[in-house]
Amino acid sequence: MTERCAWCGTDPLYVQYHDTEWGVPERDARALWEKLILDGFQAGLAWITILKKREGFRAAFQGFDPEVIARWGEDEVIRLLGDPGIVRSRAKIEATIGNARAYLRIAEGDGFDQWLWRYVDGAPLQTNLRSMADVPGFTPLSERISKDLKKAGFRFAGPTIVYAFMQAVGMVNDHVVTCHRHAALS
Repeated sequence: MTERCAWCGTDPLYVQYHDTEWGVPERDARALWEKLILDGFQAGLAWITILKKREGFRAAFQGFDPEVIARWGEDEVIRLLGDPGIVRSRAKIEATIGNARAYLRIAEGDGFDQWLWRYVDGAPLQTNLRSMADVPGFTPLSERISKDLKKAGFRFAGPTIVYAFMQAVGMVNDHVVTCHRHAALS
């Protein structure tokens, strides 16, 4: 039997996400931004809720194109508040628009991907955790990245959201050592 991190349970969507995406180093700037936005929408909800609505989010937010979203205003906020395919939170929708603008400012430099990956010197941190009880909710590094994201203009990017993001995009390998994905991502 294949061992997995306990958080994914047996839901086929969760298992597929765990086995193919979670913890795999993501280097594409737009994909990183999408994931950070989705992690922000997850605040207060279960990740499975976001996974089930991910395609709805992608459609509603036009493929998470920050250049498009940065130009949005109240009309788009109203449209999104009526879209049952996403989590309809005014604060999170408005934050996404502002986060698109912040993303574009960061991207003018070395790029959003380079900006993020420099925090881990370009390589995933290896934690070698033995159980899910050992997985932290946030770390000093996620606090630092959160602070820098907020300074750049991001919202819904607190240390816990940032740490979940870091795990998801492979900046940190938090697959427990007994999980079949741990060694593959080490």
